[in-house]
This record gives sequence, C-alpha cells and structure tokens, in this order.
Amino acid sequence: MLHKASIAGMTMDPASNTPIIILKTDEDERTVPIWIGLLEATSIASALQNIAFDRPMTHDLFKNFVESMEFSVAKIEVCDLRDNTFYARIYFASEGGEFDMDARPSDAIAIALRFQAPIYVDDKVIEKSKPVEGREEPLDQSKEAEQWTDYLKGLSLDDFGKYKV
Repeated sequence: MLHKASIAGMTMDPASNTPIIILKTDEDERTVPIWIGLLEATSIASALQNIAFDRPMTHDLFKNFVESMEFSVAKIEVCDLRDNTFYARIYFASEGGEFDMDARPSDAIAIALRFQAPIYVDDKVIEKSKPVEGREEPLDQSKEAEQWTDYLKGLSLDDFGKYKV
C-alpha cells in the first residue's frame, strides 16, 4: 500500500557529513530517513525555499525538457529498500499516454517538488527503514557504529532542521 508523504525536514549526518531527507507520511506521521547526495540535497532545498537560479540546474533542466515534450509528472513513489539502497519511480503523464521510470529517491523528490507532484512511500519501505525492536546485539560492533546507534536513538523529529542543508 502506498502512503502520501511530505518532507518533514533535512539535516546532515554528523558522522559522515551526508545529507538526510526525512519523509513523513501524511495520515499517521511515520518517518523514513533517506541519506542523499549533497548536490541533490541542494536541489531539493532550493526548490523548497523557492530559490531561482539565473541558469537552470539539472533538475530544472529536466523539468524544462519534460514540459517541452508535453508531459508532466503525476507522482513519485519511494517504492523499495534493498541492501540499504532506496528505489523510486517517477510517473509521467500526457494526453498521449503514461509511463514510469526508475530513479534515485533524491532525484525523484527534487523533480516532484518542481512539478508539485505528490510523493508516496510504499509500506515495505516504511517497514524496512524502521529500527528493529528488541535486537540484543548490533550487527556492527565497531566504536563508530556504537556512537552512530546512540546518536540515532536520541533523535526526535524536532531535531531536524526545516529544509536547511
């Protein structure tokens, strides 16, 4: 089942200096953190803050191309999580038909924002991304993993900045 979601915030992972985007389901406020690239985070943040550049950035260029072909983006789905890799699909529509394509979630989200298209998250992604309860021993026994686990356990949704990267 798909759940409509919105961007709850963006932050930086202090251990790896990697941006994290937090999606939150609209109906029950379950969250999905997705680690993304710095360029994609910048693109998402600029769209959220309505920052326009003199020249088109990559996602803006893609939007211009799609519109020139008389297509629009109907929705995006964060559809799977396998081996710590998130997967997404972008759904395109026009008078002549519809099609979808595979995408990284960060790119799909950046494009959805530019088209004001809804974002959906699949149940299996929500389930796979939530912490496992009652695990006696962590899989990674390193000091860095222990610090990372302690950091994540202490986070609440309020700890995430509102779209600042």
